[in-house]
Amino acid sequence: MNIPQDYHVHTTFSPDGHAAPEELCRRAIQLGIPEIGFSEHWDVIPHEKDTRHLQPGPWYAEIERLRGLFAGQLTLRAGIEIGEPHIYREDTAWILAQAPFDYVLGSVHYVGAHLMFDESYFRRHGPDEVYGGYFAELEKMARVADVDILAHFDVPARTAKPILGYEPARYEIAIRSVLKVAIERGLALDVNVAGKRKPSQVLSPDPLILGWYRQMGGERLTLGSDTHDLGHLGLHLDGALAAIQAAGFTHVTQFERRKARQIPL
Repeated sequence: MNIPQDYHVHTTFSPDGHAAPEELCRRAIQLGIPEIGFSEHWDVIPHEKDTRHLQPGPWYAEIERLRGLFAGQLTLRAGIEIGEPHIYREDTAWILAQAPFDYVLGSVHYVGAHLMFDESYFRRHGPDEVYGGYFAELEKMARVADVDILAHFDVPARTAKPILGYEPARYEIAIRSVLKVAIERGLALDVNVAGKRKPSQVLSPDPLILGWYRQMGGERLTLGSDTHDLGHLGLHLDGALAAIQAAGFTHVTQFERRKARQIPL
């Protein structure tokens, strides 16, 4: 199965990235992935240990170098993953003015002070508080944030499912409300496979949510491995591709300078 893109890739320019940009490009070419996007973290919430880590000038200069080096072999996009962009609007506007980004991933990593990867939080709270609170926050972000893609749509399940379980149908009203906003604003969904590397074995969004999105008229999807190590690049994206095709999608979305276009699978 040919993988058309990997738009969720973190390099050593992210605080938790362990693979150099050039080696990721070489790996993509080796795997036959024609287009990847570096989407470094930009987090400003005080609960994070390493905020404002990205140095946009050197990072974008490296992207331009690699575009020249691999011209004709690989399309390289300049993306960014911004945490809580609806809350930190000034910081979001500042970073987006620093480089000509191709796309912006918006993420909810925190609901209040609670990290959506914190097992202790999940053990102390019930599923309705965890998932209900998360989807309410996700809708707030989707409504107002200056983003192009909603990252890892139901991300708490990645860590919480083995502890709390996860039944998307229980939160259908809240989820459909987020999807409605995404469709109205032309936001894409990041079909994210990081959960396939975890005990939860989740695809985000859950296939049921992908089906709702399709039924509601949603069209825009991007594929993302959520790479932090070289071996993650492209991993499990064949399964993501099969899931979106099973839901009835025939295209993925390509971004350039924050303009979207649909490319056939």
